[in-house]
Amino acid sequence: MSVKKKSKPRTKKTSKKIFVNVRDVSKSYQMGEVEVQALRNVSLSFKAGEIVSIVGPSGSGKTTLLNVIGALDYVDSGSISINGRKLSSMKDKELSYLRRDTIGYVFQNFNLLEEINAEKNIEMPLILANLEKIERKKRVEELLVSVDLIERKSHNPDQLSGGEQQRVAIARALANNPKLLLADEPTGNLDSKTGKKVLKLLIDLSKIQNKTLIYVTHAEDSAILADRQIHMSDSKIVKDFSTSK
Repeated sequence: MSVKKKSKPRTKKTSKKIFVNVRDVSKSYQMGEVEVQALRNVSLSFKAGEIVSIVGPSGSGKTTLLNVIGALDYVDSGSISINGRKLSSMKDKELSYLRRDTIGYVFQNFNLLEEINAEKNIEMPLILANLEKIERKKRVEELLVSVDLIERKSHNPDQLSGGEQQRVAIARALANNPKLLLADEPTGNLDSKTGKKVLKLLIDLSKIQNKTLIYVTHAEDSAILADRQIHMSDSKIVKDFSTSK
């Protein structure tokens, strides 16, 4: 008499939902009498919690793509949706709230307020969100610890190194606990060694906090740290592939 082995129950693979959806997007700029096409019929999507690098030469459309995803600029045609909502359907006030609460930005030039210290720079988004003072203090302390700057919190930007300034910028971007982080050449103004440390910090914090991170870079050694690479050329997507093992 043969005994049938009990089959193991099948486990369903849970796929992460699409958080950012870009559909057939085009964007052009007028430079004098010349019209420059920055994006040509770009379509792609980003899953929640995904770490993605956008790579390409100068003028390929990388920064423009980041700007339209981040609601910092408008598209000429096509559509962009974040968490299921089309940006084109949102009023100005809704877009303002989206930029404040859902999206965190990290810029190449840091964009810190020079007249206030690191602690106050990080606190600014929380003030704009009308968070109570005691809650702001607690959140800022958490963020300073996460970027290892607690000992430098009283220093103004001109008293900080480039790497420290970018870490302040990362903490500021994370202040309101956004679901989406957009970083435009976050290591562009840093030396190679410092840049790698800063990018690793940004990626590690995004993974720990389950953020969707999209960062622009021209450096291949920075691009490969992402789960996925998107290569752009002449305002179009030319490659889109996974780099995760």
